[in-house]
Amino acid sequence: MTIDNTEGARAQIGVTGLAVMGSNIARNFARHGHTVALHNRSIAKTDALIEEHGSEGDFVRTETIEEFVAALQKPRRVLIMVKAGDPTDAVIEELASAMEPGDIIIDGGNALYTDTIRREASLRDRGLHFVGAGISGGEEGALNGPSIMPGGPKESYQALGPLLESIAAQVDGTPCCTHIGPDGSGHFVKMVHNGIEYADMQLIGEAYNLFRDALGYDADQVADVFTEWNAGDLESYLVEITAEVLRQKDAKTGKALVDVIVDAAEQKGTGRWTVKSALDLGVPVTGIAEAVFARALSGAREQRKAAVGLASGRLADKPADAAQFTEDIRQALYASKVVAYAQGFDQIAAGSAEYDWDLHPADLATIWRGGCIIRARFLNRIKDAYDENPKLPSLILAPYFRDAIETAIDSWRRVVSTATLLGIPVPAFASSLSYYDALRAERLPAALTQGQRDFFGAHTYERVDAEGKFHTLWSGDRSEVQA
Repeated sequence: MTIDNTEGARAQIGVTGLAVMGSNIARNFARHGHTVALHNRSIAKTDALIEEHGSEGDFVRTETIEEFVAALQKPRRVLIMVKAGDPTDAVIEELASAMEPGDIIIDGGNALYTDTIRREASLRDRGLHFVGAGISGGEEGALNGPSIMPGGPKESYQALGPLLESIAAQVDGTPCCTHIGPDGSGHFVKMVHNGIEYADMQLIGEAYNLFRDALGYDADQVADVFTEWNAGDLESYLVEITAEVLRQKDAKTGKALVDVIVDAAEQKGTGRWTVKSALDLGVPVTGIAEAVFARALSGAREQRKAAVGLASGRLADKPADAAQFTEDIRQALYASKVVAYAQGFDQIAAGSAEYDWDLHPADLATIWRGGCIIRARFLNRIKDAYDENPKLPSLILAPYFRDAIETAIDSWRRVVSTATLLGIPVPAFASSLSYYDALRAERLPAALTQGQRDFFGAHTYERVDAEGKFHTLWSGDRSEVQA
């Protein structure tokens, strides 16, 4: 039913911005017994939601920000679901001017975490609580249960947490929502989540490409493989929908839909943010970076068109044993996924240290098990690993994942080498393997790099057999001095 806003402050939560995501999350709140105040710049969207879905719960129709705020119980809780950037700032300012100290503004969009840090500090000075909440799960998750990553003042979670937890996905009776940490931590974690998502999707795409170009499989055959994989260790939302996409037929041509989709992948920016942040933090997220660059290269359509026909070389024949190569791809996909998650959690640890957030990896693995795009069976393994050792230097070093990679390593190398010999691009598979090899190497060529830096820039170096910094007098008698 619809409650007339003249009845007073009846709503437990307000949602402003009623595009698909905002509408669906408002409906989710209402379905769980919460009275929801609705606001949108275009009143027609408010009325359309109420007309189509008003029977799902209690909604309060409002037209102005003043009416909207007046409809909310104190402390007022408002969820903003508008476009990131300037539109978000404009809505925040309008709301803040109408609200009172102690009220809570929640940004549920994909905001850049540094913007969230700025906004939280500004609103704190005005006595308001600001929560940057990462929300993953897309349109379906928003309606039926997303993974929610709220950051901001811990005290605000006392009033806000029960509402968010009630609408979040549930796994084994545990809501996929928890207080992440201060100011921009929620949006930071959501950003890295999306970076892992980029890597995961790229790895799946490379596996599909190997089936197509190395084994000559059609879309239906590849779909069968992914369906089988989804019943095992690779069970995940992305593997599940991969099979569905591959089986979809184009109504116009009768061909597999994937074969008539232009091979240029778009992106909204969170992957790029992840890589930029990792560079600033000095964390190698090579698999995520290759996934971002792969999308950029796919979009360079004029360059790619001009380069068609360039020499490829051919140093190998297609794999003779399709069953063995299929198993090799499965193992390589699993090992590379472990690297992607390991790098993502490394970046989260670095961000936590940089901003003094005190983030807990096991909590993140817990809330990513359901609702979100990267939900997967092996997140339970990740949770277990960090529960056992919260200070784990790298996820790769956890006994379960170390054993999994040792089991996969030969298959992983065969996949990368075979793809290279056949001229099939596998940037994420290859970079993930190189990262693993570099991580496990006893000695890296960085010694030479540091020697070069000292030669041309007197940047000094350390020695393996002495403490301190040293410099060689390269333009002099080449003796060594302590810096």
